[in-house]
Amino acid sequence: MADTIRRQVRLEVPWPTLLKVLAAAALAWVLVQLLPIVLILLVAVVLAVSLDPVVVWLERRRVPRTIGAVVVATAIVLLAGAFLWLTWSSLSSQWQQVAGEVEGKVRQLWARMPGWLRGALGSRQGGGATATDGVAFQVFSSTTSAIGAIVLGFVLTIYLLIEGRQTYDWLLAFVPRRQRARAERTAAESRDVIWAYVVGNAITSAIAFAATLLVLWLLKVPAALLLAVIAGLSDFVPVIGFIVSAIPAVLLGFTVSSTTALLVTAFYLLYNAIEAYVLSPWAYGNRLKLSDVAVIVGFAAGAQLGGVIGALIALPIAALYPTIERIWLREELPDGTVREHKLIEGTERPRAAR
Repeated sequence: MADTIRRQVRLEVPWPTLLKVLAAAALAWVLVQLLPIVLILLVAVVLAVSLDPVVVWLERRRVPRTIGAVVVATAIVLLAGAFLWLTWSSLSSQWQQVAGEVEGKVRQLWARMPGWLRGALGSRQGGGATATDGVAFQVFSSTTSAIGAIVLGFVLTIYLLIEGRQTYDWLLAFVPRRQRARAERTAAESRDVIWAYVVGNAITSAIAFAATLLVLWLLKVPAALLLAVIAGLSDFVPVIGFIVSAIPAVLLGFTVSSTTALLVTAFYLLYNAIEAYVLSPWAYGNRLKLSDVAVIVGFAAGAQLGGVIGALIALPIAALYPTIERIWLREELPDGTVREHKLIEGTERPRAAR
């Protein structure tokens, strides 16, 4: 029998390659640890891009860019402060009213629960009061974190408005020269998408606030102003946000009558349909087109990765895909895919058959 030939395979990994792998792993770990700050930075970029046209308008009128950025930031703070000053008394009293109603409902629901269910929820010792206190602590902790994130994001937005061009040029230098034309086209179209997203969202949220306030006031629902503010803020998440904001409104509608609660439910459903098929296309124009499926999937993915902030920035990122596909993936995709996607999205009319 012929001798069995044994072969030994030696896998040699050069030290430079091993160091690169370790450096990549370390970088990934750092990014995961810094994910909240990265998300805040992305939000600041979105806000800076949205406010940049105002600063540019001031620059054209011989206002230095630094002063223009400070003026825009100051105007935003003054508008927000004026709104809170005019509505704080009503909002605080209405918040106490809503909190009291919710606490009462929680206690009633807790009292009606069977003992085994309360035990399964792990609250035998504290009962409903412990659950309510836990929710209150979570709300306080979340509010504190949100305020810190808002302040940090606002400061970053101001600096990006001042140094945005230098930052863009610095990042563009990392792109190989043969790809810079594509990168600049991508940046330009991304700016248009972000502008359309923010402006469109601001318009629809303002309309949602006004319509909700009017309808709830006419129906005499308690805490109408607070519920309208919640609706306007929640409307920044299309499709899902406004529907979620209906939950407290419907619950408070029941404190008036079952008919009022039914009318409130009908209003939220009707307005959501009108916004989805009439207001949003008008507000966003042709620069931002996302199907409801894309919105829901993008929202869920963003929320899973980065919470509320991740959910908000996931939508403009998802809206950038057609730009990425057309500029960067055209040669990688099958023939006709990009064009067929345009036809489906309605961005290009089909050519007449030859």
